[in-house]
Amino acid sequence: MRASLLCNASLSLPLQPPSFHSSKPPLLSSSNHSNSANWLNKTLIGVVSGALSLGLLVTPPTSIAFEASSIESPPSSSASSGYCLEDELPGRAEAGSDSVVTNEGIVEEAWEIVNESFLDAGRHRWSPEDWQRRRGDIRSSSIQTRSKAHDVIKRMLGSLGDPYTRFLSPEEGDEIIAVNGVDVTGKSAFEVSSLLQGPNETFVTIKVKHGNCGPTQSLEVERRAVARTPVFYRLEQVDNGKISVGYMRLKEFNALARKDMAIAMKRLQDMGASFFILDLRDNLGGLVQAGIEIAKLFLHKGDTVIYTVGRDSQYQQTIVADTEPLVSAPVIVLVNKNTASASEIVASALHDNCRAVLVGQRTFGKGLIQSVFELHDGSGVVVTVGKYVTPNHKDINGNGIEPDYRNLPAWNDVKNHLSQCSLISHGFSVGF
Repeated sequence: MRASLLCNASLSLPLQPPSFHSSKPPLLSSSNHSNSANWLNKTLIGVVSGALSLGLLVTPPTSIAFEASSIESPPSSSASSGYCLEDELPGRAEAGSDSVVTNEGIVEEAWEIVNESFLDAGRHRWSPEDWQRRRGDIRSSSIQTRSKAHDVIKRMLGSLGDPYTRFLSPEEGDEIIAVNGVDVTGKSAFEVSSLLQGPNETFVTIKVKHGNCGPTQSLEVERRAVARTPVFYRLEQVDNGKISVGYMRLKEFNALARKDMAIAMKRLQDMGASFFILDLRDNLGGLVQAGIEIAKLFLHKGDTVIYTVGRDSQYQQTIVADTEPLVSAPVIVLVNKNTASASEIVASALHDNCRAVLVGQRTFGKGLIQSVFELHDGSGVVVTVGKYVTPNHKDINGNGIEPDYRNLPAWNDVKNHLSQCSLISHGFSVGF
């Protein structure tokens, strides 16, 4: 059985960003698209300074850290479900089935995923013909151990030349199997997330299976809110007080970004802002869905936010704004070489829809979509399956977005630029 999860992996102007309290990064950077299956119920569990932090592979409704306050029971050597595979064995029986998953079968399963879904993002090292020859090599070879099968998969994925397509061992990612005594086997990550949510500083008991063949353990953990606002804003008076500018600095796209950005926009508008500056410099991204929702705050209903392109039809989407904008004043978006991923989605959406001019440096150029697929032995592969294309049909990945200006333009120039852009987009000729 396969499951997929779209992920979003991520890496000087006269107006300098203000100093402000830094906010913690999201528990896991990812887009908010997913297909429910067993893989999505697996979690990343890390111990930091004695505290246990949990992060689902899909984004929960709110960012919450869970601190282990006590251990209900000692680790058990028994697995909660299924069984483990000794490395020396050539294969294993699949749970609930009489079939045997061989080492060669696991490698071919990974091969099929790439064959069906992989999108070559520009390196041009993948071709259907070469990939078919690799399948022949797999079928003609004998792989003696599971670890060697995993090594074959790693080399096979490495040959694609895509730094984001990679192998995940069965040990990468602990699995929550029960929450407060409720069996969550087969439930989607969103259902598990809802069981984990609760008031700050309350407790929840979770049962965790460590790795594919590890012990199970019951933990009582305390819910703690961890997300801090990534938005700083202020009203600036320029041109001897003749123009009021609403300056907004967005450091990252976390669970609070959309809500806090909307608050900042409304307050600055109420304070009399006639221009807005959205500072996305050094914003490497975060939650892609948060970026999409923030872009919608500036766009008119029906405007295209972004296109997704992939070989599989499920990755071919047109995302559009479904509401009217919160503000209508002209916008300047500040960008630099570290403006990446979700930030580039916002910048291109506002630029291509004639809502903002871009000022600064060419952006980073990260616009790929990865999906996580589970293999039958509990391992997995992360595969690049799609890419983001701007409303003006420009490929973000590897190219970045070129700004309109290197330095801040005059305010009247901003108005004129956006006015001309709007006329051109509606089919009117404009003399320059």
